[in-house]
Order: sequence, then structure tokens, then C-alpha cells
Amino acid sequence: MSSEIPESHVDLLQKRAFASLGTLMADGGPHVTPVWLMYEAPYVVINSAKGRVKDRNLRRDPRVALAIRDPDNPYRYLGLQGRVVQISEGDGVDVIHRLSHKYTGQDYNIEPGATRVTYRIEVENAWTMG
Repeated sequence: MSSEIPESHVDLLQKRAFASLGTLMADGGPHVTPVWLMYEAPYVVINSAKGRVKDRNLRRDPRVALAIRDPDNPYRYLGLQGRVVQISEGDGVDVIHRLSHKYTGQDYNIEPGATRVTYRIEVENAWTMG
């Protein structure tokens, strides 16, 4: 079941705000890593390289949590819980370049031999502060 992102905090998905992504390890323990993100309603979109810990975790268990803090006010944030509903390698390079342009203003330097993977997250719960 999809949940709407509160209009008061949608701007955090559009600005250069980093997110902390929480995934689950095979033993059930948490794994948290910073990620770039973008919003393609109704999905939050992230990207990684195939084979990284978060990639393995998301392929095994699609449940995620995200905390997106406003870079202009650290006491204002958006919290999300959801599930990865699509994993795609076909658009991975395009998406990482789009994300890189959002955050750095230039193309991403892809490691030789790396396969970029895109994850589309359906939001199931959203909450805000500030």
C-alpha cells in the first residue's frame, strides 16, 4: 500500500539532501549508508553498484527506511519506510548520471567494469519533523 509524501517536505526530495538508507543484513541486523536520491512520483529512486552490501541486502529483502535531513535546517527531516518494488540494471548508468548532476553538477565517474543498478522504492509510511 502506497503512502503519500507530505507536501510540506517534498522539497527535500528535490534539493541536494542526502538520505540515510537503512537495509537489513542477512542476520537481521541493520545496515545504514548515505545515498543520493530523486523522486519520480510515486517512487523514491536510488542507485548503487551491483554487488555492494546494500545491493545484496535489497535483492534479498526489499524493506527499507530512509531519513532525509534538510541541508539548510538539520532539525527538519522526512522519514520514510517502504519497499523496493523494482530493481533495474538497464537504466542504471542513466540514473547515476542524473543523480550525479543533481548533487555535483557533472557526470558520475563509473568504475571500470561496474554495473549500476537502480532501485525504485514504494513509500508505505512517511513522517516529518520541522
